[in-house]
Amino acid sequence: MPATRTWLKNPLAIFTSNELDARGGLVVQDGVIVEVLAAGQQPSAPCNAVFDAREHVILPGLINTHHHFYQTLTRAWAPVVNQPLFPWLKTLYPVWARLTPEKLALASKVALAELLLSGCTTAADHHYLFPDGLENAIDVQVETVRELGMRAMLTRGSMSLGEKDGGLPPQQTVQEGQVILDDSQRLIHEYHERGDGAQIQIALAPCSPFSVTPEIMSASAELANKLDVRLHTHLAETLDEEDFCLQRFGLRTVDYLDSVGWLGPRTWLAHGIHFNPDEIARLGQAGTGICHCPSSNMRLASGICPSIDLTDAGALFGLGVDGSASNDASNMILEARQALYIQRLRYGAEKITPERVLGWATKGSASLLGRTDIGEIAVGKQADLALFKLDELRFSGSHDPISALLLCGADRADRVMIGGKWRVVDGQVEGLDLKGLIADHSQAARQLIAGT
Repeated sequence: MPATRTWLKNPLAIFTSNELDARGGLVVQDGVIVEVLAAGQQPSAPCNAVFDAREHVILPGLINTHHHFYQTLTRAWAPVVNQPLFPWLKTLYPVWARLTPEKLALASKVALAELLLSGCTTAADHHYLFPDGLENAIDVQVETVRELGMRAMLTRGSMSLGEKDGGLPPQQTVQEGQVILDDSQRLIHEYHERGDGAQIQIALAPCSPFSVTPEIMSASAELANKLDVRLHTHLAETLDEEDFCLQRFGLRTVDYLDSVGWLGPRTWLAHGIHFNPDEIARLGQAGTGICHCPSSNMRLASGICPSIDLTDAGALFGLGVDGSASNDASNMILEARQALYIQRLRYGAEKITPERVLGWATKGSASLLGRTDIGEIAVGKQADLALFKLDELRFSGSHDPISALLLCGADRADRVMIGGKWRVVDGQVEGLDLKGLIADHSQAARQLIAGT
């Protein structure tokens, strides 16, 4: 049977995340982009499938580089609606400690489906909660990712510094260092895929300076180096965190990162708000990545990430929605809109263009995950694509389709392709009982809060 060659023909507009002219569309074969066509060009060989994209704006699949899937169960919970990070965490930790495998599976499915509907094709999740009975949390997430046909960087998070030793998390949520390292090694050997087209990848992700020991940070860096996987953590999110590092370690956050062997190109950091000019220069020289989470940073009043300073210094830069208890959505196209607006407050309208921000959400985010096969539309890249229509009332009267996605508030993709396969068609996830999922997830959320 001959391979299917699909021409996505003559889109309304197309953003490639590079300089290629793709106004004639693109050709997909065996899950990969095999031709990018300039305006007026025809495919070089016959195509046995043609998708007329004249009503669609095509983007590379959006890439979310920081999330906590489990937090979809604690969205908009009244006791934490008006709290900043540290009290927010201390209020939520005891609730999250009641998480079960069944609830995690539902929470992950909701987060991934919501991301997928927003045009996201690859997601990084930072899961660091392993209470009794949830030792196989990452295995649960692997199954959910495979079910929805998405790509994921699942990070094996950890917390090893509990309240009794001066950390923030309650004791029932922390694990011993050797348990963390043994499970990390198991997950890498069992699930981590390498090379172009990888669906599941694993990274190591001690949670934050205030919830893990320096020993687990150093040991994780050594293990990541030995097994060639990436490193992820929260850093410089709030001034409280900076104060904690100064008091406990006698170091500012970047000095602490350096002291435990994390300042390098293997690492990407969530938030990265409170850096001084010297620290920004050091992060850039090290090729370390920063994931900007604008909605969460506004929700918790944490501050504004210095995006242009970081990228000018040489740091890699991408976007993430962060956990759904501090966003409280899992929507990548809306997150790009938030990034556009909050960064304009810092740098002005001229520097922060829709194209720059969409670049962060695609090619920039791919660089944080160490991937060169996704995040742009070019020959040889994976056929991961998000297609949006501009036929709703909110877009009426708009003139530039690419800008309209962000300025007019696009929030849902019409079609999403991953590895050449349609995963969203006519705004619906293929094969997903969305009403049933919402009912089950809502019940699980109520039970988690009630402790039943």
